Amino acid sequence: MVELKTDTSIDAMHAAGLVVGRALTAVRNAADVGVSLLELDEVARGVLREAGAGAPFLNYRPHFAPIPFPAVICASVNDAIVHGIPGRYRLRAGDLVSIDCGAELDGWVGDSAISFVVGPARPDDLRLIETAERALAAGIGAAVVGNRIGDIAHAIGTVCRAAGYGIVDGFGGHGIGRRMHEDPGVPNEGRPGRGMRLRHGMALAIEPMLIGSGSDHWHTAPDGWTLKTNDGSRAAHVEHTVAIMDTGPRILTERPDDAL
Repeated sequence: MVELKTDTSIDAMHAAGLVVGRALTAVRNAADVGVSLLELDEVARGVLREAGAGAPFLNYRPHFAPIPFPAVICASVNDAIVHGIPGRYRLRAGDLVSIDCGAELDGWVGDSAISFVVGPARPDDLRLIETAERALAAGIGAAVVGNRIGDIAHAIGTVCRAAGYGIVDGFGGHGIGRRMHEDPGVPNEGRPGRGMRLRHGMALAIEPMLIGSGSDHWHTAPDGWTLKTNDGSRAAHVEHTVAIMDTGPRILTERPDDAL
């Protein structure tokens, strides 16, 4: 069942989304050679605490997970696509890092993700991240009243495939609001004109996940959470929470650093 949010509720979601944006900016600013993923998680925790926000990722346990998620961010490095558990790994020059973060404020949730390279970046990595961001922008551009979920999926998939990248089947975006995961699902590839029609008041987390080699094949790591590329190629993941409005899509998880 899809809950249509009031304009007041969307404003409240925007407040939660701004906390997420600040947390992601702080994490990216702290990400440097020698910094551990656990330390990045602590940075995000500090931002959430300061805002009086809850951490919807912490202790979250979907049906596939063997343990509750133990952190407030997902930190996925190089061949990790999404859902990486922050640990003692220390960042190295050239690492491609994807950070996913959520915040709950006054009963409403925001969810967003960024990808970036630590230190000097390989051109292939920059192209992968830039394409992921273009795919996200295309998906958001299709998130308008009267379109369908398939239009968003098609917009994302078209950008990814045209650039020669793989897409993670079975994982994608989702509805969001009082809970982090609500109906409907938002695939990253699909046929236009198919699926649920978009209406004013819907809120969606739109999140392309790209595999750099062009392969669509992935597996779950032994931790039961992290999705990794089968061939060891690098991946990128970006995301925004977006409200469907009569005036056009409204991004609810803006970040203070426009470079993000």
